[in-house]
Amino acid sequence: MLIVSEEACQAVVGRGDAFAAVESVFSAMASGDAYNFPVIREAIGHADALYGFKSGFDRAGLVLGLKSGGYWPGNMAKGLTNHQSTVFLFDPDTGQLHALVGGNYLTAIRTAAASSVSIAHLARKDAKVLGMVGAGHQAGFQLRAAAEQRDFEKVVAWNFHPDMLPNLGAVAEEMGLPFEAVEREQLGAEADVIISITSAHDPLMMKDWVKPGTHLACMGTDTKGKQEVDPALVAAATVFTDEIAQSTTIGEAQHAISKRLISEADITSIGDVINGTHPGRSSDAEITLFDGTGVGLQDLAVASVAARLAEEGGKAQQIQL
Repeated sequence: MLIVSEEACQAVVGRGDAFAAVESVFSAMASGDAYNFPVIREAIGHADALYGFKSGFDRAGLVLGLKSGGYWPGNMAKGLTNHQSTVFLFDPDTGQLHALVGGNYLTAIRTAAASSVSIAHLARKDAKVLGMVGAGHQAGFQLRAAAEQRDFEKVVAWNFHPDMLPNLGAVAEEMGLPFEAVEREQLGAEADVIISITSAHDPLMMKDWVKPGTHLACMGTDTKGKQEVDPALVAAATVFTDEIAQSTTIGEAQHAISKRLISEADITSIGDVINGTHPGRSSDAEITLFDGTGVGLQDLAVASVAARLAEEGGKAQQIQL
């Protein structure tokens, strides 16, 4: 059995690896070659933590496993990331445990890869301004991944706690992109692509603030009750997602669905766009929205890559059970 540490994951898995793995598994999901098992996610009644399991099987890639972990809101004060997880990979031919893989870095990079895939396939080719709603730990990963998909000339950003914005500004500066902290209305008016990555339970971006032709990647809503954008904005957009079943129940679309503004039939798998069975964006004026709920197969895909590259590079520990 392999043990792949957080440090090893960071050493061997880059943004390009994560993009390719996530794009491939989205394609396999849409083709029926990969499927997620039901998500378990519970408040444990201790430390205000949410804990759960995401799992699935990719028959095309022969990847079977689960991610175990969750969200501990007090971790930042302890010098830890709030999200903590570990990925377990099993041999699909025997059921034997194949690898234990650190999941914290991989969760961040696979989430950024998902929004990046959506930008690659749905954003206007001439998008110039990137809007960031949220400036937490994940935001820097999102910014770096997004910037590789379009020739952005500027980043505008807003966060609940403005004192966190300079950290995101430093990432933009490192990439040579001008950065401006703005109010949400201005962000909507300027941005051609908007990434929301928060833990909000109320809408942060309203329909009237977003201009025609914008692409939104809503990446923070992954639990019942969470919400980042106005349901009317979801209804006005052409909606794509990683998995329709999660989008309607725990994703951003849950609120537009509950208000009967859209139906499940109005939501398209991003894998269909990747596979060419859906055209994606139909005009420069169309608002597109990617509901990134986060599926277990994303974690398994990047963890499988991490295990392979770490073993090949001599960075994985091998033990006998």
